[in-house]
Amino acid sequence: MVIAGISVEVLRKEIKNLHIGVYPPAGRVRVAAPLLLDDEAVRLAVISRLGWIRRQQAAFDQQERQTEREYVSGESHYFRGRRYRIEVIERCGPASIAFRNNTVLTIHVPPGTDAEKRAGLLDRWYRDQLRAEIPGLLDKWLPKVGLPAPEVRIKKLKTLWGSCNADAGRIWLNLELIKKPQSCLEFILVHELAHLVEQHHNERFLAIMDRVMPSWRVYREDLNRAPLAHSEWLY
Repeated sequence: MVIAGISVEVLRKEIKNLHIGVYPPAGRVRVAAPLLLDDEAVRLAVISRLGWIRRQQAAFDQQERQTEREYVSGESHYFRGRRYRIEVIERCGPASIAFRNNTVLTIHVPPGTDAEKRAGLLDRWYRDQLRAEIPGLLDKWLPKVGLPAPEVRIKKLKTLWGSCNADAGRIWLNLELIKKPQSCLEFILVHELAHLVEQHHNERFLAIMDRVMPSWRVYREDLNRAPLAHSEWLY
């Protein structure tokens, strides 16, 4: 439906409460609504949040975005919240990635390696770095949440920083998180751990977040301000 000039996608679910989300990069609006809630009730709920929706869309519109990456020397890439200039060096032997100093990330590849393969190499390196972080973070946060260890997987998610399946005890983390500050990664992990206890963004969920990570709202804002990767952002 279109409300005050804003296109709104409405998803009907077996849930108790209506939830409004605004998603990058262009501020798409999606409403998850209980099955029995009629269109007029959905429309009134969206109208009541128009100011907030427009502020979120404006923030996404102003957010820094990377241009499409070509994986060539001199290009900037992010790791743990810091910007690095990559240096691509062709040489015989196995491909590898290493830090040369605090500002340069050196990528060694066989001669003739094209951009797609260089991108794949960097993605695999990012994945290995994020995977290595997970055990220590679980040791840090699981006792505070009060949960047994869930299964944690890594994936390139298009619209979410993380997701979880409470029934399966499984969490998905967006690979892009390894490019963000450590506090942002930990915020998303705690957010998904909290969802294993409470699936909805209700008072109980907020109470869990406030107890476990009192500064989570600050980290959420940091994540929202961080540069977005170039992407087609398919939904």
